[in-house]
Amino acid sequence: MSKSTPATIALTKAGVAFDLHTYDYDPGSERVGLQAAEALGEDPRRVLKTLIVMLDGKPACAILPSDKEVSMKKLAAALKGKSAAMAPVPDAERITGYKVGGVSPFGQKKRLPTVMEEAALAEAYVFINGGQRGLQVKLAPADAVKALGAVTAAIVSE
Repeated sequence: MSKSTPATIALTKAGVAFDLHTYDYDPGSERVGLQAAEALGEDPRRVLKTLIVMLDGKPACAILPSDKEVSMKKLAAALKGKSAAMAPVPDAERITGYKVGGVSPFGQKKRLPTVMEEAALAEAYVFINGGQRGLQVKLAPADAVKALGAVTAAIVSE
């Protein structure tokens, strides 16, 4: 597994401190983020998943704990849009340059409007995909927000 991905390169260029962690990715897992949390021995609230959505027909990115579901209504409001829906897998892969299961918010082909679940900021550290299946970066949540130019908001479903 390569430890150098567009995500790790982008984080290094941004001067963000991070640690790399690898795990055995299970392509048959129903919920990739939860499988990553279990494999890493971490609480799912600290292992964040990256979702690509279509916000008013344009791509955007949502980052939230792997054990939660996104509220499309809250996500759209956080990014000042009217409506949001999950992007189809082929579109998400084309837009980001990453394979689903390895989508990172860092180092995407084009920077997307991004929102991170605000509860993640309460964690001392979080894990976010490092741009490859089975590769996670461990970093301070505030550093992730800053590197992404992300907004933070409550975007999980109740």
